Amino acid sequence: METWCYNLALLFFIFLVTKVVLRHKQNLPPRPFAFPVIGHLHLLAQPLYQSLQLLLSRYGPILFLKLGSKPALIVSSPSLAEECFTQNDVAFANRPKSVAGDHFTYDYTAFLWAPYGDLWRNLRRFTVKEILSTKGLQKHSSIRREEVRYLVRRLFKASMGGTCEVDFKFMCSLLTVNIIMRVVAGNRYVDEEIAASEVENQLIQNFRSTFFPAVTMTICDFIPILRLIGYGGIEKKLANLGKLRDEFLRNLIDDVQRNRTLCPETESSSDEEKYSSIIDALLSLQKSEPEFYTDQVVKSTILVAFVAGTDTSASALEWAMALLLKHPESYKKLQAEIDAQVGHERLLNESDLDKLPYLKCVINETLRLYPPAPLLLPHMSSETCKVGGYEIPGGTTLIVNAWAMHRDPRIWDNPNEFMPERFETVPAEREGFKFVPFGVGRRACPGASMATLMISLALGTLIQCFEWAKVGPDVDMSPASAVTLHKEKPLKVLCSLRQNLVKHLSLD
Repeated sequence: METWCYNLALLFFIFLVTKVVLRHKQNLPPRPFAFPVIGHLHLLAQPLYQSLQLLLSRYGPILFLKLGSKPALIVSSPSLAEECFTQNDVAFANRPKSVAGDHFTYDYTAFLWAPYGDLWRNLRRFTVKEILSTKGLQKHSSIRREEVRYLVRRLFKASMGGTCEVDFKFMCSLLTVNIIMRVVAGNRYVDEEIAASEVENQLIQNFRSTFFPAVTMTICDFIPILRLIGYGGIEKKLANLGKLRDEFLRNLIDDVQRNRTLCPETESSSDEEKYSSIIDALLSLQKSEPEFYTDQVVKSTILVAFVAGTDTSASALEWAMALLLKHPESYKKLQAEIDAQVGHERLLNESDLDKLPYLKCVINETLRLYPPAPLLLPHMSSETCKVGGYEIPGGTTLIVNAWAMHRDPRIWDNPNEFMPERFETVPAEREGFKFVPFGVGRRACPGASMATLMISLALGTLIQCFEWAKVGPDVDMSPASAVTLHKEKPLKVLCSLRQNLVKHLSLD
């Protein structure tokens, strides 16, 4: 027995020595001391982007962590991000698998999480061609215009008696959900008939609870044994949420399929202009290419539209209004620009946006300070590569801390101040890897243009039509701890009509 214990101790000693030797031989980036099993998890806290920012300030712009059993590379400098997504773009083109991914992505056929390869390329081709191309954006411009005007009409009616208090977070969610629902399924999610009722509130709450919980990785991904024992009921909760999402999507598809059965001329048409929605287009493609456009692919494509297109845009719009109310000089400057370029005789249109450079600056500065995904979406290295002169093993999760880059005093003047004017001299598109609110590289968010259009049109129209004021002495700007960067406290605002726009608000 004594000999057996001695041999076991010797083997353990040899294992530790081998690990230490290999660790030094690998030339890994700087890293703190790691504990067995948990690695560096004890150093992390919520909000995660700020916790990682603190570590990066100690160890430099590149950091190697062991998150339980998962190696992770954290970068927070434009040059390192550029290195990752130019010469190493293919190496980092994959996404890490996770417990959430197993239940939310339909076997990783969702465009955002699909492995790099033919499936991802075909899904991207459909997404860009049907939804996000110039032609696709123009095709859905009437939906954006109608939903923004529907929102303005609601506010107009509410403010007829003077000034009304508005739950701005709710209004932003209502707007983006209705827009994306019409693009996806052809029908508004919340009809005008139930406006300002408990039914409307419940519908939005149901949608938020079903699609807005954005989960990428959990503690069970970092310590796999916790998944085996069902730790905290995490996987059970994710599985139940996945079933709720699937039921919602299945019902949407069935509704569109029934309409196609009632109107067979739509189904038989090969002209893409006849497609009334994304589901309609997908069902047509499923009929011609059933081996590729399976039910899983159809549902996963719709899921991405809801998850990536609603909550992020609503949150950015809420942050923009909060920042303007906190900085009245910027608010007045934007209002003056809209008055000068659009006037009071008609409502702002998307064709006016090119004449409103300060509005664009306000949106960009909002996205700099409060990027929708402050850590972007994670990537994973498919092979060993070099970043910053260090060797990065295959299977390493790459996390780009956009929050830290956007607030780095070595990159930006007064980085924590709201200064839209900084984008007047250097446009956002020329900032390169300094400004990455929608990600970079071949897996950057393809919906950036649509999101920017939606936010710009909504914010510009609301500023044109109404006077907005704070409720209380100040605006709370605390961010919540979540994957998508929300305000911790929903924005409440006072709203009053600026001028008589009755004839414009009655337009369809």
